[in-house]
Amino acid sequence: MDIHELIARGEGEELEFKQKTTHPHRISRTLVSLANTRGGQVLVGVDDAGRILGVRDAEEELFVLREAAEHYVEPPLTTLRYQEIEEDGRTVLIVTVPESAQKPHRAQVAPNDWRGFVRVRDASVQTSGLTEKVLERQQPESRFEQIPLNKQELAVIDYLKSHPRITLAQFMKLVNFGKRRAYQTLIKLVLHGYIRHHDKEKEPYYTA
Repeated sequence: MDIHELIARGEGEELEFKQKTTHPHRISRTLVSLANTRGGQVLVGVDDAGRILGVRDAEEELFVLREAAEHYVEPPLTTLRYQEIEEDGRTVLIVTVPESAQKPHRAQVAPNDWRGFVRVRDASVQTSGLTEKVLERQQPESRFEQIPLNKQELAVIDYLKSHPRITLAQFMKLVNFGKRRAYQTLIKLVLHGYIRHHDKEKEPYYTA
């Protein structure tokens, strides 16, 4: 694909722009979040506005990326692909991160501090214990079969088409369920791959 077409998509669940890779700690979070979700690409040498600035030293950038994938991710990411693109005399690195078959991966964010991340919209979001258990079940070759959904379950999917997230309280109000039944419904949808669970903020929430 043409680099301009890729940039025109804008940052999202499967695409991240990086002006440069400053440290393996930082880029490892992005690599992990993509591998733990649906995979994607990182464009190094492109700023947040989508402008091609290029990298000063492609070899140095590649060294940091390989360091991050091999030594700052557990288990290491060994299937990344790297491509150098020349555009108007500037070099952009395209890092392709396949969806991993070894989920969940964790990134080293500080000495002896390893954390999981998933991709939500255009951000790398820290995972919860529940999310990591779900990730273990969601390997690319062994995803749950999608199941027929009832009216209340479909209501969640429809709600998330027009809202970025939904909380347990919002879902209870939406379908007039008690707390236990609402929670069980949401977790069922998480386990079957329809929605994702996040609980690193004050109140847990769910995204498409």
